[in-house]
Amino acid sequence: MRKTGRSVIFVNMLKKAYRHLDFIAKLTRLPIVNKIIEEGTKNDELIYLTQDRVISVNQKVDELENLILPSKIAEYFVNKTEYQWIMNFCICRDSLHCKNYSSDLGCLFLGEPVLGINPKLGRRVTKKEALEHLKKCRDTGLLHVIGRHALDAFWLGVGPGDKLFTICNCCPCCCMNKYASTVSFVGDPLKKLPGIEVKVTDKCIGCGTCTKGTCFINAIQLVNKRAKISEICRGCGRCVEICPQKAIELTMNDEEFLEKSIKRLDSLVDLA
Repeated sequence: MRKTGRSVIFVNMLKKAYRHLDFIAKLTRLPIVNKIIEEGTKNDELIYLTQDRVISVNQKVDELENLILPSKIAEYFVNKTEYQWIMNFCICRDSLHCKNYSSDLGCLFLGEPVLGINPKLGRRVTKKEALEHLKKCRDTGLLHVIGRHALDAFWLGVGPGDKLFTICNCCPCCCMNKYASTVSFVGDPLKKLPGIEVKVTDKCIGCGTCTKGTCFINAIQLVNKRAKISEICRGCGRCVEICPQKAIELTMNDEEFLEKSIKRLDSLVDLA
């Protein structure tokens, strides 16, 4: 008989612990703790999918529907497997009582291990329902972070981990990824799409809007009254959308980004 994954009691305890994430993050920096966690997550890799609408492609807006955009990567994996599961909640936003984004828009998990998730935590859905869920998340401003994540297999109590595909729908305020610049096992697996370039143009007036809770990884700073984006940027595109002067541009310089991303993620998670 297949296990029903973690109990509701366990998940509720995890939510309470998540509220003390600052303290937990400090603990994970202890060498022995960090080594144990990094060993368990060494095969993890997640890609931040840039928002479709912020990419500069040197084409008219009415031509965008004909382009291959980042969201197509997530859609590819939804269509590849017969097993789709939507959580009833986002554990990050629900734990922190997010005031900016809905806690009801939970992660989408793919692959045979979803059959073991406790049915009290979510529901199995069709491919159509999964794709509609992803679109709803994008429309509300959430960003997809997709790939293999050992922590998801752990807290859900399912496995094997190399058969569980994660599509998180992340906000900048509550997601664990905000520790990406300070906690190695969080930041190291997070990659940006190949070919993505984010740059500040001469339109920048140094207003600082982009530095105020917009970047989850704190990759933007004001230097000499001008926004500067560091190399730790993961290309999410939030700064592009929030800038009142339209002074930040995000361009896609690799026409094969879709194929490269899919090939990489396919090698990490077995959805056959």
